[in-house]
Amino acid sequence: MIACPPLRRRALLALLALAPLLRPRRARAISAMTLTAQDRVDVGRIEAYLNGIHTMKAHFEQIAPDGGDSHGTVWLDRPGKLRFEYDPPVPYLLVANHGDVYFHDRQLGQTSEVALSDTPLSIILAPDIKLSGNILITDITRVPGLIQVTVLRAERWWQGSLSLAFNTDPLLLRQWIVLDEQRRETRVTLTDIETGGQFPDALFEFKVPPPPPTGPKR
Repeated sequence: MIACPPLRRRALLALLALAPLLRPRRARAISAMTLTAQDRVDVGRIEAYLNGIHTMKAHFEQIAPDGGDSHGTVWLDRPGKLRFEYDPPVPYLLVANHGDVYFHDRQLGQTSEVALSDTPLSIILAPDIKLSGNILITDITRVPGLIQVTVLRAERWWQGSLSLAFNTDPLLLRQWIVLDEQRRETRVTLTDIETGGQFPDALFEFKVPPPPPTGPKR
């Protein structure tokens, strides 16, 4: 396993739909929006829904800031466990467990590691999800059948914002969007969502996978 140098770290976090770790050069005021009565009701529903998800499996489509499109399967086991398995030919694997996030590039044969707490995904992998306190709600957008809540962490505002989009009837997480400090957007859309059930612990234990096949033997 290798340490993650700054350039690779930023590229890794953008790829994972996480925000780059850019330290602020100067402080700036960050404040939450003022919630209406309806906002508080909707936020309460969203918190209850997210806390009710203990396990989830879904297919995902990821659109990177450069427009690159990739697909795969995601498994979630709260608290703290996540696995992104990218479909070929994309050579990437992401596993979150034990407070860390491991990213493996099969093509390069390299693994990078960052703390889960340094990524916005820690918000939805927390033992108790609360969109209050250090988690600031900066925007709530509604269109018929959809609601989107944008949040950031007050003490790590430079890491960017996380927007969670839901179908409203019934409430169902469909997408998350990360906007970094350079206004670069990465979005992950979920389909074929299955909640409940159990996954083997080994699914979330990072092991270096074998390299992809190089072609038929002669």
